[in-house]
Amino acid sequence: MKTCRSRIFVLLLSCQSFALQSVLNHNGKLNAQESSATKSQSSESTTPFARIEGVGPEWKTLGKEDFVRANCDEETWVWDGSLVHSTGNPIGVLRSKEKYKNLEFVGTWRHLTQGGNSGFFLWTPQEALDGLARNKLPGAGIEVQVLDHGYTEKYEKSSGKKATWFTTHGDIFPVGKSKLEPFPPLSPDGSRSFPRANHSLPSPAWNHYYVRAINGEVRLWVNGYEVSGGKNANPAEGYLCLEAEGAAVEFKDIRIRILP
Repeated sequence: MKTCRSRIFVLLLSCQSFALQSVLNHNGKLNAQESSATKSQSSESTTPFARIEGVGPEWKTLGKEDFVRANCDEETWVWDGSLVHSTGNPIGVLRSKEKYKNLEFVGTWRHLTQGGNSGFFLWTPQEALDGLARNKLPGAGIEVQVLDHGYTEKYEKSSGKKATWFTTHGDIFPVGKSKLEPFPPLSPDGSRSFPRANHSLPSPAWNHYYVRAINGEVRLWVNGYEVSGGKNANPAEGYLCLEAEGAAVEFKDIRIRILP
C-alpha cells in the first residue's frame, strides 16, 4: 500500500512539473512574440515623418502677386488662385519678388506628362537672373529636383546610357557658380545628394515637398519623409524660383515661413 502511494505521488509530481514547463514554454513564446511586436512598433514609430502643411502663424501662401517672370513668356505660367500651371516652354524661371535667407517652405506639384522635368531653385542670386536669356536657366542657385519617374527611361533611350547620375525621388544639388556640400548618399561624381529612400509618386499624382533652409543648410522631405540635403551653401540667400524645363507641370499651395 505504501509503495502504491509513493508511485501515485511521483506520478502527480511529474504531471505538475510537465504542466509548469508547458506554462513556462507558452509564456516564453508569448513574451518573444510580444517583444517582436514591440520592436516592430518601435521601429515604425522612429521612422522620420514630417508632413508639414504650412498652416499656422507666420506662414504665408504665395500667389501670382508674389512672383515675377524672369525670362519666360506670359503664357508659360498661368495662375489660378494658389495653383500655377506651366507649359514648360520656353525654358526659364518664375522668381519670387522677395529674396529669402532662412526659411521653410512647402509646395505640392505634379507633372502632367510622363518623364517631365522641373524644380525649385533656392537661394538664386540676383546676378544669375540679370539679363537671363530666353530658353536659359539661372547659372546659380540650389536646385530641389522635381522629376517624374518616366524621365529615367526617356534619358536612357535617348542617350543609350544608364541613368546613374540622377534619381527621380528628390535630388538636391548646386547649380553653376553656387556651392553646396551634399549629404550622402551621393551621386557618382559627388555633386548631388541622392535620396535615402524613394517616396515620390509618378505622373499625374500630386507630390508634397517640405524644405527647410537655414544658415546655408537645406533639407528636403518628400511626401512626409526626409530624403536629401546639404550644407555650407554659398550663396545662402536669394530668390525662390519655379522652373520651366520643357514639360507641363503644376505647382500649388506654395507656403513659406521666414526663419530667424
